[in-house]
Amino acid sequence: MSDNATYPYATYLDVKFPPLSIVDVPALVKACTDKWYNQTLCKVNHSIVRLGVMQGEYHWHKHDNDDEFFFVLDGHFIIDLQHKSVDLQPREGFVVPKGVVHRTRPPDRAVILMVETADIVPTGDA
Repeated sequence: MSDNATYPYATYLDVKFPPLSIVDVPALVKACTDKWYNQTLCKVNHSIVRLGVMQGEYHWHKHDNDDEFFFVLDGHFIIDLQHKSVDLQPREGFVVPKGVVHRTRPPDRAVILMVETADIVPTGDA
């Protein structure tokens, strides 16, 4: 999925690494040339783990039925909520509960992992 007409994000929902294979995050990060890159790495039960390499603002959105977990590997990652902002540094994580309106906006290039259900729509629910 890559809806560049509406959202300028490189979003890939295919599972990049099947079970019993090494998940090579450094190679994906090194090869990334997009300002906002999102790749599903693997599926674990009914959830997926995604890699995000990103900089700048994502749009405000929410997920009616899905929580999202963000974990920073590298960089500085800000999650804006309606009444506060959460400022994450490397090796810090945060859960945005379902139904909570939010946006992410790393001021500089950040590398993160996301854990969420396999059915989630990354750009949010309409």
